Amino acid sequence: MTSKPTGLSVQTFFDPCTFTAQHILVDNKTMKAAIIDPVLDFDPVSGRTKTSNAEQLLQYGRDHQLTFELILETHAHADHLSAANFLKQQTGARVIIGRGITKVQAHFAPLFNFESSFCTNGSQFDRLVDDEDQIELGETSIHIIATPGHTPACITYRAGDVLFVGDTLFMPDFGSARTDFPGGSAVDLYRSVQKLYEFSDETRMFLCHDYKAPGRDEFSWQTTVGEQKRHNIHLNGNTSEQEFVRARQTRDAQLSFPKLILPSLQVNLRGGHFPPPAENGISYLQLPLNLFGKD
Repeated sequence: MTSKPTGLSVQTFFDPCTFTAQHILVDNKTMKAAIIDPVLDFDPVSGRTKTSNAEQLLQYGRDHQLTFELILETHAHADHLSAANFLKQQTGARVIIGRGITKVQAHFAPLFNFESSFCTNGSQFDRLVDDEDQIELGETSIHIIATPGHTPACITYRAGDVLFVGDTLFMPDFGSARTDFPGGSAVDLYRSVQKLYEFSDETRMFLCHDYKAPGRDEFSWQTTVGEQKRHNIHLNGNTSEQEFVRARQTRDAQLSFPKLILPSLQVNLRGGHFPPPAENGISYLQLPLNLFGKD
């Protein structure tokens, strides 16, 4: 694995409650930084939210004199609530997500019976990005790669020799993302991964989650393109599209839905905002029955 370039650094904060890796990307020359996939702490039993994870990111920024300019979401997460809105309030950073979020909003807004004023045009975010778009962070250019499959909104952020791939791939010993969410596609995921495999073997890949495959003792969230191509148990460099699609769909049919999918989507489709408060001043998350029609 190559050493990090002097102009760019990455610091990761892992949340074991949601198995999420939150990354801070720093342009070392200007000390401007981006936060990638931040977690808002949520207790589904009490309905309490906390900002412990986000506060760690902010403290790191203070300790290293960083200026947070961007909050980058790789997709609309179904396994944790996003701290994007809280961090935006604290830092003034812009919240970025792929334009495919509008498809996810259009699907779920009526199912959750969102308020009539809710717009499915992505206006809850500061910028929607498309494939091959570019964002500047100090003297670092961040390039957008559309990588749908897990969801239609999934994107990868490339900065220098680093890829932030969200849920597209996991560590090589754990495999790939599920594709059975609305708008997901095993074919799309396969083709998205082929785009990532075009980068050099030394290109570093930072993941959004790790669940510790059997036999591994430590959580891990960093690998390389070469390691994925050689060793990914679901989709390596020799896996055919037909082989992957068949195996992925078979595995997806056996998976239960994420425990936090219902609260997560109701917040994350709003860019990290809570639903508007009711007349009593309290915000509510809904619990729709039989929404997914799956045991």
